[in-house]
Amino acid sequence: MELSILQIIWFILIIVLWAGYVTLEGFGFGTGMLLNILPKDAKEKRALLNSIGPHWDGNEVFLLTAGGATFAAFPEWYATMFSGMYLALVLVLVMLIVRICAIEWRGKINSARWRAVWDNLHTGSAWIVSILWGVAFANLVQGMQIQVGNYVNGEFIAAAPGDVDAALLGGAQHFLTGGFFSLLTPFTIVGGVVVCSLFLNHGALWIALKTQGDIRTRAIALAKKTSLFSTAITAVWALWAQFAYSASIWAWIPLLLTAVLLIGAVALTWMGNEKGAFFVHFGALAGAVAFIFLTFGANALKSSINEAYNLTLVQASATAPTHTVMLIAAVIFVPIVLGYTAWAYSIFTKRISVQNIPDEFAGLHPTEVREFASTQA
Repeated sequence: MELSILQIIWFILIIVLWAGYVTLEGFGFGTGMLLNILPKDAKEKRALLNSIGPHWDGNEVFLLTAGGATFAAFPEWYATMFSGMYLALVLVLVMLIVRICAIEWRGKINSARWRAVWDNLHTGSAWIVSILWGVAFANLVQGMQIQVGNYVNGEFIAAAPGDVDAALLGGAQHFLTGGFFSLLTPFTIVGGVVVCSLFLNHGALWIALKTQGDIRTRAIALAKKTSLFSTAITAVWALWAQFAYSASIWAWIPLLLTAVLLIGAVALTWMGNEKGAFFVHFGALAGAVAFIFLTFGANALKSSINEAYNLTLVQASATAPTHTVMLIAAVIFVPIVLGYTAWAYSIFTKRISVQNIPDEFAGLHPTEVREFASTQA
């Protein structure tokens, strides 16, 4: 069966939502990765946190919406991914929760030790999540150990590649049969390094864009170094992906566009134009997401065992009435979300100066916390 217009529209909308998440949270993760590296004192750390403070929670909406859209528009795609990537996705979720706690709880108690613990957790979670997202995206490009069959008495019985269509009609389903470590291959590990380096560069450019003074100078200097490495390793991985794993010639379009934008971002960074470099790099990340999804061809998930086991978008799709109802809601609410996001960023356009950070720290004194606990008891 061929893809319907509604299926194509929803596939594009999912790409847009993932692009929104990667481009916006990319600098948030990058800032977190640099939290214990770039600042020289406590005020500079607070400047970095203030730069992402008004935005990080809104950026997470794109992740939730992308997941929800996948579940509703292509339920078997969602189910098959979770059947084999459950542990990896739970680890991502735990790290995201740790990051949220670190951002929200850091200033609740006025203690240097308390702040240091949460800063370390923030930094660690940002590094880990960035790598995990890269490994996950690379697995989607490479394909995973997906088979069609059924579980009988706890044992998986796979259908023969030539009998897949009949097996699906008989109630068989797609399952990711490989374990957690099957997700780790040279290609996917390099993919993790690629996303991590791109986020690191994105964060350095964001800090340079949002701050002033000495920390801005150091952020630009770091962005110059990270831009060269991230662009080089991205080029290697992307060509590897296109020649070895891509199922679509159309993937060349976002690949070449991303290449041009990354080179442009490097040039602008070395010219000291952090604003231009950030927005060009922003576009490059969006292009990279489009490239990843277009390598699928007409598939939702590719099997590394046999092409006959591929989960196609048609097989993974919800019904046409479901797509229609959802599209009505999307036409109404997606522009609202995008408009609100743009408005929120337009409100916080001024640079942050370390000199404007107050000397005193927020939060209760540790002894007051203990007194509160005792009085409540």
